[in-house]
Amino acid sequence: MPVWQLLYEDLKDRNFMVVAVAEDSRGAEQARQWIEQAKPTYWSLIDADHRVADLYGMVNVPQAVWIDEAGRIVRPAETAGSTDHFRRMDLTTRTMTPEDQAARLAARKTYLDAVRDWVLTGKHALAADTARDKQPRITPDIALAHAHFRLGTWLRRHGKDDEAVRHLGEASRLHPDSWNMWRQAADLAAVGNAGGPEFWARVKALGDRPYYPPPDLPGFGR
Repeated sequence: MPVWQLLYEDLKDRNFMVVAVAEDSRGAEQARQWIEQAKPTYWSLIDADHRVADLYGMVNVPQAVWIDEAGRIVRPAETAGSTDHFRRMDLTTRTMTPEDQAARLAARKTYLDAVRDWVLTGKHALAADTARDKQPRITPDIALAHAHFRLGTWLRRHGKDDEAVRHLGEASRLHPDSWNMWRQAADLAAVGNAGGPEFWARVKALGDRPYYPPPDLPGFGR
């Protein structure tokens, strides 16, 4: 959040707004502490039902969608400056090499600079047809996954955890590319489970496939 706050402060007089959305089915109380700690002056929303992820085809965090002043999507959902360098982390010490740390920071800066270029010059905005073609496709399985997910989160809020687990698990099965759905299901028993051994096993199972697909922008390899 601090880097987005700095970008917002730099560009807010250029008709630029950041809208941060916490995809947390546990609701406001779970996400509130992080938002209050960051003290952002841009809009910060909490999407307990993952409706934003559903509408814009988001499957992981952080992702971003660029929307111009006319309300047109000029860049559909894409990784917002994160990289897969974390996959080389030492899991015992939870540390990364200085080189990997530097590469992660450089990628984040490259992405933020691209946003700045877009706001100031219009650079990197996609033509309408291109943006439409890049918009994630909603298959019947994905649509059904979102229905199971919403039902699962509703059941959890009403204390029906056993039923919630079943529906959240089915959502993840139907939409295996959605790390957001899997993360919420994994954290059902206790916050933090989504970063445990099962997470790392799932990441390892990706093989050569990226956890964070690089955006189609200069400075990012594909």
